[in-house]
Amino acid sequence: MTFEAFLFYLFAAVLVLSATMVITRRNPVHAVLFLVLAFFNAAGLWMLAEAEFLAIVLVLVYVGAVMVLFLFVVMMLDIDVAAMRAGFIRYLPLGLLIFAAVLVEMFLVVGPGHFGLPHVAAPAPAAADYANTEALGELLYTVYMYPFEIAAVILLVAIVAAIGLTLRRRPGTKYQDPASQIRVKRADRVHLVRMDAEK
Repeated sequence: MTFEAFLFYLFAAVLVLSATMVITRRNPVHAVLFLVLAFFNAAGLWMLAEAEFLAIVLVLVYVGAVMVLFLFVVMMLDIDVAAMRAGFIRYLPLGLLIFAAVLVEMFLVVGPGHFGLPHVAAPAPAAADYANTEALGELLYTVYMYPFEIAAVILLVAIVAAIGLTLRRRPGTKYQDPASQIRVKRADRVHLVRMDAEK
């Protein structure tokens, strides 16, 4: 067994173990920390596949931003662990059935009869001056330019829709109008009362 194969099996084993711990831990903070460990091992697997850009993006975006946000949200929420345990036991048979279906589908797709070095040749090793980021950028903006632009427009529409949903008028909600606040005069806000001085 080569050292690269050893690293692959090591990263894969830790990834599967940490993913299992994510869905079995009772403490949500521990589950999030195991998910961070799973992301790091997935980045290691992408490094072995010579996808350095995807690996560093996974670490920077998901571990550095998204998972930190999840961790703070989970730590600030008052989660009822007893209710979570009851829900886990109640939905356990359905979860096991879905797990078995996914396992069978994965075996049918990536099983030894359809996947592996006898069926899919290993990619040729890249040269020393090969830049994964440059190759990905050239591919995105040449071959896949139109799908990339369409995806960008769809994401822009989703952002605008999310902002529109947050700005919709609800009855009984008080809103501020900065334009009317700027145009206000002293007479509109201050009422002077003249009264005789008392002895």
